[in-house]
Amino acid sequence: MYCPPITITFLGTGTSTGVPMIACNCPVCTSKDAKDTRLRSSILVQSSTTTFVIDTTPDFRYQMLRQQVKQLDAVLFTHPHKDHIAGLDDVKAFNFFTGNAMQVYANELTQTALQREFMYVFAEKKYPGIPQITLHTIDEHTPFIIGDIPIIPILVWHLHMPVLGFRIGKFTYITDANKIDAIEQQKIKGSEMMVLNALRHAPHLSHFTIDEAVALVKNIQVPQAKFTHISHQLGLHQTINNTLPAGIELAYDGLQLHFG
Repeated sequence: MYCPPITITFLGTGTSTGVPMIACNCPVCTSKDAKDTRLRSSILVQSSTTTFVIDTTPDFRYQMLRQQVKQLDAVLFTHPHKDHIAGLDDVKAFNFFTGNAMQVYANELTQTALQREFMYVFAEKKYPGIPQITLHTIDEHTPFIIGDIPIIPILVWHLHMPVLGFRIGKFTYITDANKIDAIEQQKIKGSEMMVLNALRHAPHLSHFTIDEAVALVKNIQVPQAKFTHISHQLGLHQTINNTLPAGIELAYDGLQLHFG
């Protein structure tokens, strides 16, 4: 399926606490390197005619302001954890300027969480000024298109929770995972760039460690990778980058990738 030229912007690359973490005085949280300051994980995807985000974090409003985003056609959700959905209310700013409902794509598990966490949005009697949202259900087996951008869902596992990754042309984005079944790995093969979560060095019950993430990239044979959803426990950006194999780097907030 043809994918037009796209630009990927990393709106945030941190884990659920962000970096710096509140009340922490560790070397990462006190670093002066801007690449060690990480908002919660999200990306912006843009073609010449279409713009959408993957996840609306607690930092969504600031992320939109920081990147000066004036157009947003849709939101895709990976899963229902708070650090990936909490900023949804702020899509109402786009409603005000366009007069259109925001198109929101999520699996049924995430839709249930959105309807619970933002019940006023979905109430029969709506209060003036609340976000206007149209829900679309993602089936992990069925590709779909937003505007002119084709998307292939990828089912991954966050311990026992199903999470959606997304293949967009030659680019694959996966966060909050610790297992990807072989059949889903086939959807990733052929990507030029893979983004994967790499939380820290020590084992975690529901996230890839950095060593596990490196091993997976090599196994799937993707030539380039960027790691995201990074905690302060991983270490300083530049220090860790110096230890990674060729073609693999830590992502950072504001990083842009171009695929044409």
